[in-house]
Amino acid sequence: MKGILDRIEDGRHAVILVEKEGVELILPADRLPEGSRINSWFTIDAENGQLMVTLDEELSLAKSGQAEELIARLRTRKKGSRFKRN
Repeated sequence: MKGILDRIEDGRHAVILVEKEGVELILPADRLPEGSRINSWFTIDAENGQLMVTLDEELSLAKSGQAEELIARLRTRKKGSRFKRN
């Protein structure tokens, strides 16, 4: 499974949004892999009843680049409203 770190609540609980299942995974923030931050992507596996959360740096960089590209395209669009009063 793939998931993204959405937020950390109260500095103690990490909320990971699991992409395909559409669920929130809440776990102690101290169980996150080293280098994790908001919008980091993870590979999540269940082994022997335990969740293994691994930081996917390559996917995190790719998604960050896509977001930056989208923002740049939105900023280059025409400015102003089609519904302006004359």
